[in-house]
Amino acid sequence: QVQVADSGGGSVQTGGSVRLSCPTSGRSVTMGWFRQAPGKDREFVAAVYRRNSHTYYSDSVKDRFTISRDNAKNTEYLQINNLKPEDTAIYYCASASSVILSTLRDPRSYHHWGQGTQVTVSS
Repeated sequence: QVQVADSGGGSVQTGGSVRLSCPTSGRSVTMGWFRQAPGKDREFVAAVYRRNSHTYYSDSVKDRFTISRDNAKNTEYLQINNLKPEDTAIYYCASASSVILSTLRDPRSYHHWGQGTQVTVSS
């Protein structure tokens, strides 16, 4: 049984930083981060293949977002720097046992989701 939890959000001013945490239990091959702003669809942000640590980012965040992992804690992190008001959203981490590259950005590829953590960026 894979369990996923996400945390670390909060209210931040423009230009600030947050680090979101996603501890997992069970076996996961691919970890993804998504976000959902009010009235919008869930949007891919970043993902990592655990077996080779290859990371993937959406074009809108790739210069500001970084995925990292602490193997001892079985936890993924999403570091978000230079926050902008348009980053305001609920952020979710998700895991999957196997995701091919062509579907990496599709939320339907992921089977286990955290409860979401709110990030609010004020100008």
